[in-house]
Amino acid sequence: MTQAIERPGADAPVVNGTQPKNRPWPVEFASSAVGKKWIMAISGLALIGFVLAHAFGNLKLYFGQEDFDHYAESLRTLMYPVIPRTWTLWGMRIGLATMFVVHIGSAISLTRMNQRARPTRYQSPRHYIAANFASRTMRWTGIIVALYLLFHLADLTWGFANPDFVRGHAYENLVASFERVPVAVLYILANVALGIHLFHGGWSMLQSMGINSPRYNGARRAFAAGLAVVITLVNVSFPLSVLLGIVD
Repeated sequence: MTQAIERPGADAPVVNGTQPKNRPWPVEFASSAVGKKWIMAISGLALIGFVLAHAFGNLKLYFGQEDFDHYAESLRTLMYPVIPRTWTLWGMRIGLATMFVVHIGSAISLTRMNQRARPTRYQSPRHYIAANFASRTMRWTGIIVALYLLFHLADLTWGFANPDFVRGHAYENLVASFERVPVAVLYILANVALGIHLFHGGWSMLQSMGINSPRYNGARRAFAAGLAVVITLVNVSFPLSVLLGIVD
């Protein structure tokens, strides 16, 4: 049987006269709670950038079919002819998918770390609700958004969830999709969930990045609320415009 011999000032126990090697600093940092929060914040920032660009790019819908289809086609020809057609778009998709996986993975890992650190619930129901409402909401809204994202891709990118889908006809595909009331309602509800997620996520992201002083709490709250409201209103306007006949 081996015994660990602790030495004063040693960072790790010595086993059989040898001291285990420390892992590289980036690995140690990424494995810590602080590191995971930073990873969540950075990946979340990248996803927020995509959501903003996607929402405001889709405002081309209100300029008519020609402008919207031209916008959709321009995404496929980014950096062309320097880079072959669609390669930049696919690189962005792979990068976003990576950020999405990293974001979810960090969230799950942090949840498990918190559960191990506090195996019993808060004794006070009031404190329990106050401390856990945001994380509970983030979990479920995140799941809702992830599931809807898969449907959204199947509906408007891959096309097999849209019976009227025609490849390359982005405007007509979107209108045909939102003319289906259940799909429009689903899109609205998913974007409300996204807005709630963005509100809590925007607040937490700034906190994780060190902007955590009480003097900045008002600005943090305004940023998170403004981000959530703007994204929700812009995205929800698309199915409503189709249902109300503003866009046809």
